[in-house]
Amino acid sequence: MIPPKDLKEKIKAKAGQLGFSLAGVTTPEPPPHVSTFESWLAQGQHGTMSYLAAARARTRRADPRAILPECKSILVLATPYHPSGQGAGDRVQVASYAWGDDYHEVLPRRMQELVRFIEEQVGGAVKNRWYTDTGPVLERDLAQRAGIGWIGKNTCLIHPKHGSYFLLSEILLDLVLEPDPPFLTDHCGTCTRCIEACPTDCILPNRTLDARRCISYLTIELRDEIPPELREKMGNWVFGCDICQQACPWNRFAGEGDPAFGKDTPLQSLTEELVISTREFNQRFKRSPVKRARRRGYLRNIAVALGNTGDMQALPVLQNALNDEEPLVREHAKWAIEKINQRVGATRLDRKEP
Repeated sequence: MIPPKDLKEKIKAKAGQLGFSLAGVTTPEPPPHVSTFESWLAQGQHGTMSYLAAARARTRRADPRAILPECKSILVLATPYHPSGQGAGDRVQVASYAWGDDYHEVLPRRMQELVRFIEEQVGGAVKNRWYTDTGPVLERDLAQRAGIGWIGKNTCLIHPKHGSYFLLSEILLDLVLEPDPPFLTDHCGTCTRCIEACPTDCILPNRTLDARRCISYLTIELRDEIPPELREKMGNWVFGCDICQQACPWNRFAGEGDPAFGKDTPLQSLTEELVISTREFNQRFKRSPVKRARRRGYLRNIAVALGNTGDMQALPVLQNALNDEEPLVREHAKWAIEKINQRVGATRLDRKEP
């Protein structure tokens, strides 16, 4: 029988081979910030993400053993993705993790392979559950307790040598593994760059954020109209947002990302994207996280981004979008047209001779 310490090291080595650059082990004890999460829900800061407030999910987040009663250890894994500098000017701005394949499809296959490896090492089946962003677990809490990093002021998990550009995954195991020491040091110090950089002021003092104001939430999770008072603050972000990560000084250490997430999603200029059909959208984003926004949400976001450019050359395509089959697209195209006309009018007044 393999000694527990040796088994853990073999598992971590295999995890590294599969692309999980960071790995740690923690216990299935309740996460330390459950009360913070509950308070966040009580204040409605989860917005329309009602699945987070479901009773069954809350019970599971409060105690991993409610997911897998036999759980004895939790293996926490981190996969890096490369910070993308694309999306400037009239190009669409997409969160770095979304340049490439959808991690919801890539990482589960790797976790399944890792579980098979574990079962080979112990010589039998091991009860397990695995998740990557989709399960009822407080991922960052578990990751901090597994020694992978600390939860920064921008709510991202940060590793002192790798920054925060990585995706988290967890495997609950009916297997005793020695837990790693938790990451207890807060390296944010007095830095507030992420808070100051956020254009919508969604980052809160207690290392949570008001999702209702977060650009990632507005462009992905929100299915309805984007609040008018927040539209101008979104710039040309059309799927997710990296601003708080871009501002974080620890991300100067961010290295190369996993090849699966480093490929460029074939995005065009904002005006070219606004005319995409449902069929084209489904084909283009079949393997991309962008498909989660659906065409109506994606074009809604594109229209807002065009409005924020203030470019009169965008008016024809926006006028055409007023005939789109989706009311959501039409409403935001109308806003964008009005916004561009207002800016053009203001510019003309500024240039008027006294």
